Amino acid sequence: MTSPDAAEEAKPRIRLPGVRPPKPLLPLEIERRLTNRQRELLDELESLVVGEGLADVTMAQIAARVNCSLRTLYGISPSKDELVLTVTDRRLHRIGRAAIASLDPSLPPLEALRAYLAAANEAVRDEQGEMVRTLVELPGAKRLFDTHENYLTGIVQSLLDRAVEQGDIAPLDTAAVAHVLAGLGQEFSRSSVHPVIEKTPKQTADDLTEIILRGLKRS
Repeated sequence: MTSPDAAEEAKPRIRLPGVRPPKPLLPLEIERRLTNRQRELLDELESLVVGEGLADVTMAQIAARVNCSLRTLYGISPSKDELVLTVTDRRLHRIGRAAIASLDPSLPPLEALRAYLAAANEAVRDEQGEMVRTLVELPGAKRLFDTHENYLTGIVQSLLDRAVEQGDIAPLDTAAVAHVLAGLGQEFSRSSVHPVIEKTPKQTADDLTEIILRGLKRS
């Protein structure tokens, strides 16, 4: 019987020349060496980071919240800042893998792009003010988000190039459009923007994506 992983590998893929995912802060080989409890903690910590941000708590307070020892936490990351970044990066990688898995080469290019961006915008579905505040103030956070956004931009540009090649959209500066589309989620999550928009960052990003893609499509 074919394993799910082997079946996933065998699925047809859309080619994305020159696009490489960012290296995870917690490499997979290291994550595999963590205990089951440490891996469970990473999932629990993700909920805390997304829901509360953890800006004003210590490692000891985090350990108490998730009912584990400080030693267990320090076995994952050497500091609170690195722990928050690691958990955030792990979340972004997971969402990114799901977005890539949503790409169906049988779909028209713009349909594939629409599906990909909807999946990628899951990254900002649950973002709240405290999470944004924590990450804005955290050293290394901007670099982390920029790295993931650059990867997202590269994929979007490849899909736009494919749409141009197949005649679905007129020739245009795909790099410029890719930067706009890839940056919508992060833009609407900014602490100065999120409070003034009517919908969630994800809903707003999805709506704007739809408007842009409809405008690009050749009739």
